[in-house]
Amino acid sequence: MAPVTAIMVGAGQRGHHVFGSWAADHPHDLHFVAVVDTDPVRRTRFAAVHDIPLELQVDRISALPAGVAEAAFVATPDRDHPEATKAALRNGYHVFLEKPIASTVEAAVGLVRRAQGGDLIVHVGHVLRSTPFFLTLRDVLRGGRLGEVITVLHRENVAAWHMAHSFVRGNWARTDEASPMIVTKCSHDFDILSWMLDEPIARLWSYGSLIEFRPERAPAGATARCTDGCPVTPCPYDARHVYLNMHLTGWPVHVITDDLTSESRLEALRTGPYGRCVYAAGSDVVDHQVVAMQLASGASATLTMHGHSGREERTIRIDGSRGTLRARFGGTESIEILDHATGTLEVVPVPELPGGHGGGDEGSIREFLDAVRGRAPDTSPIAAALESHLVAFAAEESRVSGEPIDMAAYRAEHDAG
Repeated sequence: MAPVTAIMVGAGQRGHHVFGSWAADHPHDLHFVAVVDTDPVRRTRFAAVHDIPLELQVDRISALPAGVAEAAFVATPDRDHPEATKAALRNGYHVFLEKPIASTVEAAVGLVRRAQGGDLIVHVGHVLRSTPFFLTLRDVLRGGRLGEVITVLHRENVAAWHMAHSFVRGNWARTDEASPMIVTKCSHDFDILSWMLDEPIARLWSYGSLIEFRPERAPAGATARCTDGCPVTPCPYDARHVYLNMHLTGWPVHVITDDLTSESRLEALRTGPYGRCVYAAGSDVVDHQVVAMQLASGASATLTMHGHSGREERTIRIDGSRGTLRARFGGTESIEILDHATGTLEVVPVPELPGGHGGGDEGSIREFLDAVRGRAPDTSPIAAALESHLVAFAAEESRVSGEPIDMAAYRAEHDAG
């Protein structure tokens, strides 16, 4: 079977380094025939890898001829997701849409409404659904091995260097420029909880704030840039360590410069946003947030997100009427079940897959391509993704207002029941 033909909309980190790289490694499955990006350097870079002619390197989808491909991968900045997706649908493309689907709840609901009712697929990149780890975890829950679920503790532990890279110095550091952090980072987590537990959230309450990354928290002597001879050492946010010693290739270092020589990386830190002191970078997003939820069954769930972890991982504890599950995802993966009646501890084997997000990147791409080819139903349709976004946006509203939110009323308010 011929490969699925596609256009890349947004040839940045995910577009070029994830989807583009995967296509280059799997030319019989996916072939990019056009690239859309407002940055000519990114367009040229992507086009060179995929042998795209000049006339199909454009700055907007409307500049492409009709019928040039079967699908579009949308990996633009969050705020541009709705319009890019609508443009792709107007041109008849199936869409693989990076999460979050939009940066406001109104835009998210509007995009879902636009996508429904047609024959075109809009697959949301909730890639954790496609990992062997979470597929195994869901099978455990759906199989009833824990009995009735009573309480869930889910932690999104963002490593300190990752927090500094993405949410202090990077693209998601300002609330006026990007989605709230609970939406950007945890739409994955709310989606996984909804997908695994298979019941809606009835009520929630959230609190959180920015504690660390403020000017008044800067250590004595800290300089405006890490490269200005900053005497503060050791520092978990030292850009010189993160980008010159800790990471030499791949993400996140290829975000700061396309030239990965030590000289170019150092110059990027001297002049670009990723060399700024975290206490002077101007970030205003939370660095920790807790969401307490009551499920429709009466069970309780708590999600904690924070950016001060020593390691990048998600940790999960689920207590049921017959068993307790503990799990860890990230780096090393593990699932264990303690049977309440017998005291037996079972270690559940988890298949391993290479690639980003525990194999979820590749799995999600393959599932989208199978849906486009008609081989299987879509595993992450946009209509299903809406629930996780509603919960995330409601959590942010609760955090800001300090008030609990009834999710049935919230869905009705936004015409998303």
